[in-house]
Amino acid sequence: MAQKIAVLGTGIVGQTFAERLTALGYSVTIGTRNVADTLAKTAPGPYGNPPFSDWLKANESISLATFAEAAQEASVLFNCTKGDASIEVLALAGVENLSGKLLIDMANPLDFSNGFPPSLSVCNTNSLAEEIQRAFPTLNVVKTLNTMNASLMVNPTLLSGEHTVFVSGNSSQAKEEAIEFLKAFGWKQASIIDLGI
Repeated sequence: MAQKIAVLGTGIVGQTFAERLTALGYSVTIGTRNVADTLAKTAPGPYGNPPFSDWLKANESISLATFAEAAQEASVLFNCTKGDASIEVLALAGVENLSGKLLIDMANPLDFSNGFPPSLSVCNTNSLAEEIQRAFPTLNVVKTLNTMNASLMVNPTLLSGEHTVFVSGNSSQAKEEAIEFLKAFGWKQASIIDLGI
């Protein structure tokens, strides 16, 4: 049986990861706040992508569930939510459904209150991943992939030449597991730099 993955977030990042993970043979469920509301959205996405319900029909092997349902069944979670909503989303997923699991976090806490380009609402002496780890101490948080767009995250060969991806987190074992996902996406071991905790 394929390893079960929860992708938290229905936007273009979540869709990109769900498609790639499914292609790699994983059983993927996308988590959302409200399944009926998500399926009822008929407007195209902000990047010209089709309405989520159309996308889901075209990717029928991918399931949709609440954050809690998706997290409960999964052994690994990908945080593809907006950074300012990540902690709330994980709370909705339920502490009991997160304990001991790997969370690969690529969210950025972007603040658009002063227009574009956005600033970071959490930075310098703190980070979103650190805030998530403090809020959910039994969750194994690994930060990675947040310095590029979603297509490149899951397919580094889209850019020619050598480039680097970083990982950081408290657990060496969790980072090793996250690195295996990076390598499955096409990142070379030599291009993966462990920044430590």
